[in-house]
Amino acid sequence: MKTSRIWLMLGIAALMATFFALDLQHSLTLENLKAQQTVISDYRQSQPLLAAALYATLYITVTALSLPGATILTLAGGAVFGLLWGTLIVSFASSIGATLAFLAARFLLRDWVQSRFSQRLQAIDEGVSRDGAFYLFSLRLVPLFPFFMINLAMGLTPIKTRTFYWVSQVGMLAGTLVYVNAGTQLAKIDSLSGILSPALLGSFALLGVFPLLTKQMLEFIKQRKIYANWPKPHRFDNNLIVIGAGAGGLVSAYIAAAVKAKVTLIEKHKMGGDCLNTGCVPSKALIRSAKLLSHIKRAPEFGIAKADAEFDFSAVMERVQQVIKTVAPHDSVERYTELGVEVIEGSAKIVSPWAVEVTTVEGVKTLTSRAIVIAAGARPFVPPIPGLENIEYLTSDNIWNLRELPKRLLVLGGGPIGCELTQTFARLGSQVTQVEMAPRLMLREDPDVSDIVQARFQAEGVAVKVNHTAREFIIESGEHILLAEHEGQIVKIAFDKVLIAIGRAANVQAYGVEELGIALSPRNTLETNPFQQTNFPNIFAVGDVAGPYQFTHTAAHQAWYAAVNALFGHFKKFRTDYSVIPWSTFTDPEVARVGLNELDAQAQNIAYEVSTYGIDDLDRAIADGEAHGFVKVLTVPGRDKILGATIVGEHAGDLLAEFVLAMKHGIGLNKILGTIHIYPTLAEANKYVAGVWKRNHAPTVLLEWLGRYHAWRRKV
Repeated sequence: MKTSRIWLMLGIAALMATFFALDLQHSLTLENLKAQQTVISDYRQSQPLLAAALYATLYITVTALSLPGATILTLAGGAVFGLLWGTLIVSFASSIGATLAFLAARFLLRDWVQSRFSQRLQAIDEGVSRDGAFYLFSLRLVPLFPFFMINLAMGLTPIKTRTFYWVSQVGMLAGTLVYVNAGTQLAKIDSLSGILSPALLGSFALLGVFPLLTKQMLEFIKQRKIYANWPKPHRFDNNLIVIGAGAGGLVSAYIAAAVKAKVTLIEKHKMGGDCLNTGCVPSKALIRSAKLLSHIKRAPEFGIAKADAEFDFSAVMERVQQVIKTVAPHDSVERYTELGVEVIEGSAKIVSPWAVEVTTVEGVKTLTSRAIVIAAGARPFVPPIPGLENIEYLTSDNIWNLRELPKRLLVLGGGPIGCELTQTFARLGSQVTQVEMAPRLMLREDPDVSDIVQARFQAEGVAVKVNHTAREFIIESGEHILLAEHEGQIVKIAFDKVLIAIGRAANVQAYGVEELGIALSPRNTLETNPFQQTNFPNIFAVGDVAGPYQFTHTAAHQAWYAAVNALFGHFKKFRTDYSVIPWSTFTDPEVARVGLNELDAQAQNIAYEVSTYGIDDLDRAIADGEAHGFVKVLTVPGRDKILGATIVGEHAGDLLAEFVLAMKHGIGLNKILGTIHIYPTLAEANKYVAGVWKRNHAPTVLLEWLGRYHAWRRKV
């Protein structure tokens, strides 16, 4: 704990101890105030400024320390200073004291609470950041809520200090007036309970609800303004129209059909979207072929003296297409039609918040719908590097059209797509150079993860060029060359084909987004709220077009919330849960993660402990010849609660599922340790990393005494 926190805690403890040691709590009673009213009033008459200063200081101290007696002091303000000056002094003193208590709670407890409950508090923090002033104002207006508890609780939230102060100043004014006014009639008060009648409490409750009602009214007016220029149909053709038949669109349509809603799914290209046609499915099919070749090259490791493989690259690429065709029926027009979805193959354009114009080979027609889900996906981002326009570059969209293996392949980008295809083409026989402007590959992962992957790439012949920034593409003597800057020098890198793999850009054009006025985020994706709604409440967005994650499984995850909120949001809306999002990069070794890694925890100032188990020690990994990588788990300090897990190794994506389940349902490492895992399997690594945590938290004193006990037993 920081020294400043310790001193503050000691100071607060000392002041509170003094308060109770001097028995001041018994002085701040209604009976004592009435008995001492004349003496206090006389002092105020003789020393008005000093009396006001002493009173304000006492009030601020009691409030800041959350001590009992603030109510009596408020009455005293009216009794001694009158309605006007009493209200003025109490209003400022109470707000200042409340803010000091707020700041003390934030300084002493905020980091501790965040380190232990960050995931649970995420939604609350977002709500407070967005609507905190409204909620605080409502709480301040209702005297039923103890103000000192509000001060301390709000200190644990991200609400700004100045917002807390001015809202408290305004919000507590009504209650202050009531009590100060009561203080002016002190002789008539027999008990504190008599100050607030049921009618007055009801009035305060209505006042407390007023800010929230005001917020709802403002939202209603805002929506009316958004929809003002668009006539709403009297009847609708659909309950839901879905634009895009990728993962997000397919799941949205499936859910709508499952609950018997009338849903139309529009796709202008291919059913299944990027994942089926140019992403997950083809890349994993190609990775599988390349991995088989890598195993054949490793034959001597397995006691096989010689093993060779002849292959035709075009045949490998045709297998990729065959895999796509085999999977395609899962996402086909026929399947979704059978499920009850109307599928239209054509281009969609949103022409009003309730209408979509569809262009097909048969012509143009307009469909209406109560709600719309946009699942338009993303495309490879192509940077404006000079000279690139003169080269037939590859992306993750068109690389699957290759039928001749590039002799020299340049891969621009060190993220998941770039890394997966770098290793794959190197294993297929290309001379691969990977260029990354950052200091290491896979920048979102911890450095120890990047080191393992980069070392494997280099061992397999990949020329990894980190800290290299692409400046220009040129053609020199008929040869393609990249000019890259490295440590202030220009480096020439020759290549035959170049793959651009530096990210993906959301598809936000050509289907009515700009014309309708759908808002974009700073990342140039469709901006959505926690319910997947755009600025048009009946238009939702999911998947890559919305972000923040560009994974097939998160698109499907968002789609559930979008579909349910679109169809039933007038009853209840559900916030999209991002608390446990896993992902995997399918290099060899695989890299899989859920929750925080060390980089994330440090960036968010979240305290953590690390438990790491090296897979090189695992029996099954040794037997399989895959004894490399590790399992790393971050936990709350002193507890087995999992904050995040990273696995590097064979089948890491499959092994991660146990930690995803554990985090989702609050299962700690102790329970994983107590679960039987089949021997010998790679999954035992999860149990062993739990054992590492257990050993690190062994009760050393107890074990020492047990040792003495057993030694004594041997002597008896």
